[in-house]
Amino acid sequence: MNILETDQWCLLLPPEWIAEREDDIVQITDRDGVGELEITTLCGDAGAITIDELRSMALEESPEVAQWETVRLGAFEGVSGEFVEDGAAIVEWYLAKEAVLLYITYLCDEEDAGMDLAAITDMLSTLVLGDSPAL
Repeated sequence: MNILETDQWCLLLPPEWIAEREDDIVQITDRDGVGELEITTLCGDAGAITIDELRSMALEESPEVAQWETVRLGAFEGVSGEFVEDGAAIVEWYLAKEAVLLYITYLCDEEDAGMDLAAITDMLSTLVLGDSPAL
């Protein structure tokens, strides 16, 4: 396992996954090319982000998700939902810890839906807050 670290968060990255960073977005792909995980980091300046704020944001920003589930992944908590669009299976997470908000998407072909979900959940379950949560 490798440690994938940003100023705001860290997670354990299995050897079969590769990460690339561009500004506040981290793109993680598996070597077999099945899917792509993208983590966008945002930081609030008005204190801790609540689960109600995350749920409200998710409902507004992702209306295509029919049902949102409350989740806890590592030190972060929030909501998760999934949908299919244009032949792609998409899972979204809105997670927060203190003032750090993570918008996470996983995208793969519809016929591969669920193939990497256990590995993705295990990976996201290692999320912890980084050393510099404020931007």
